[in-house]
Amino acid sequence: MVDVTDKLAYFQAITGLEDPDLCTEILQAHGWDLELAISSFTSSTQPSASSTVSDSDPPDSRARTDSASASASASASASASGPITAPAPGLAWRLVTLPISVISGSLGLISGAVGLGLWAAGGVLSYSLGMIGLGSGQGGESSAGLVSVSAAASEAMDFVAEFEREYGTRGLNFVGEGFMDALQRSRNAFKLLFVYLHSPDHPDSPVFCERTLCSQALAAFVNENFVAWGGSIRASEGFKMSNSLKASRFPFCAVVMPATNQRIALLQQVEGPKSPEEMLTILQRVLEESAPVLVAARLDAEERRNNMRLREEQDAAYRAALEADQARERQRREEQERLEREAAEAERKRKEEEEARERAAREAAEKEAARARMRQEKALSLGDEPEKGPNVTQVLVRFPTGERKERRFHSTALIQAVYDYVDSLGCLEVEDYNLVSNFPRVTYGTEKRSLTLKEAGLHPQASLFVELN
Repeated sequence: MVDVTDKLAYFQAITGLEDPDLCTEILQAHGWDLELAISSFTSSTQPSASSTVSDSDPPDSRARTDSASASASASASASASGPITAPAPGLAWRLVTLPISVISGSLGLISGAVGLGLWAAGGVLSYSLGMIGLGSGQGGESSAGLVSVSAAASEAMDFVAEFEREYGTRGLNFVGEGFMDALQRSRNAFKLLFVYLHSPDHPDSPVFCERTLCSQALAAFVNENFVAWGGSIRASEGFKMSNSLKASRFPFCAVVMPATNQRIALLQQVEGPKSPEEMLTILQRVLEESAPVLVAARLDAEERRNNMRLREEQDAAYRAALEADQARERQRREEQERLEREAAEAERKRKEEEEARERAAREAAEKEAARARMRQEKALSLGDEPEKGPNVTQVLVRFPTGERKERRFHSTALIQAVYDYVDSLGCLEVEDYNLVSNFPRVTYGTEKRSLTLKEAGLHPQASLFVELN
């Protein structure tokens, strides 16, 4: 039940819908898949950026601010109470909030209601197909989620790159990650999150970015005391945050912090153009008001770490005592087992040595028999020694022991035949050797064994010696 409540609260915070029954129906239609429900809702309600927000406010109008309590209790959410008047709802908001009687009174609203009905039916059908294994996406996940981590980060990095390209790198250090990741970063750093929603079509945006956000004093203050996140309302996540924070005028800035139940606590919002001095004064006041909350969060985290470290130390001491007892018992068993193993090991070694001697004798006999067969086969392959003649080569082979062997070969015989002759004599204990001539020194290795004696220049007579490798 806690998971369902958290999902409902988060869905309300992101979409701005206040009717819990409607939010529950939408989530149920999507199988309580939070990302799928929010993605379907925003994709069906997202208009162009220029038609969603009011970009024509006079530049000298004062920003309406909503300062929530710095204690950030559970009631401090993205729709925090305050003197802010909610922005005029667009067509998408009227479709989901106005009574049915009003919707039926207008042809345009009826068309929107039909579209919403088709959207809900599509969600139910998609969920049903997913339940029977026909949905698109592995493991029941939608192929078009809220904004995947990579997509949200990509949008943020695109905004940062565009901002730096337009206004340089001397301004705020916007993080190149999604809003929820930036919110988590601020939580981990015990800082507030400074949010800037950029409206590219608003005439005050360029001046505000260049003169205010890129002010050296403001940028230094924000970079030191806040985590800064920015997004364009033309992008998916920037548009969603403009709905969640109920942005009605631009340039729009807000200071938020994470609250309980995955809600977003809105501490301050600033709408309309502001000078660097005005922004600095507002942010300093918000930071001062929120300092007790941040300090308390930092102390609470430190206390949790200390408690965890204390528990780990206690657990380590208990494990050490337990391991000492187990070690003594293990030592007693090991001593007994050692004596038994030594006796068994002595018996095993005796049997292994006996088996090794028998195996060595058997292998030696088999090897000798194999060598004898090999010598016999190679001797037979040589054939009879030819008589002396013009096409007969006389070959003298000298062994490392000083022994000499001589034989006649046909001049067309291969050098391999000489190797076979040496192998058939059984004078060598090794098989890796080369035949080498002295004058000139030539090694008749593997690559030359396919040459005939005549081709190798060994006809009519040759003197070779065996060189062991």
